[in-house]
Amino acid sequence: MLTVFLGYFAIMNPIANTAAFIGLTCDEPQVERSRIALRAVTIAFVIILAFALLGKAIFHMFGISLPALRITGGILVFLVGYHMLQGHSSNLQKSHEESDVDISISPLATPLLAGPGTIATTMNFAAKPGSGEILITIAMFALLCVITFVFFIYSEKIVGFFGQRGLKIITRMMGLILAVMGTQMFLHGLGGAIDAYLGK
Repeated sequence: MLTVFLGYFAIMNPIANTAAFIGLTCDEPQVERSRIALRAVTIAFVIILAFALLGKAIFHMFGISLPALRITGGILVFLVGYHMLQGHSSNLQKSHEESDVDISISPLATPLLAGPGTIATTMNFAAKPGSGEILITIAMFALLCVITFVFFIYSEKIVGFFGQRGLKIITRMMGLILAVMGTQMFLHGLGGAIDAYLGK
């Protein structure tokens, strides 16, 4: 249980995701931020639950490879980080508001919370024999979702503590981190695709 929990915590990184959440919802009232946070963690949990139970079948059904998932997820995370790094988080938010997809679905629920790394970790843990491994995997991810939700809920106090100027600095720093994370995801996916092509 501790191994699964620490694995999820390292990949999800609630602190970094909270900074991303603040940057994406800074213009929203507290009530709406709470709703966005609840939707995001709920959707992320449903996604991971589905992959824990039906991961291999889902990949086989749609002909999806894990490297392709990592490459696509990496590009999405990089774009979110790039907008935050440029201080355009509000513009990113507006683009989501103008579309039919809200930020609780993308980029929060996926790929930030339930991204390629989280899905890969889930499939790795859940692939072990025995239903107990699947239950532990689901339970530990649920715990991380609760922790992340609490971080999101208290994001306003974080804003108050750091101030608007500090928030802008943190947003840009987290934007850089997210951009690097996206690049890393892309490189892992590209490496996996090359290994698969070479038959390794």
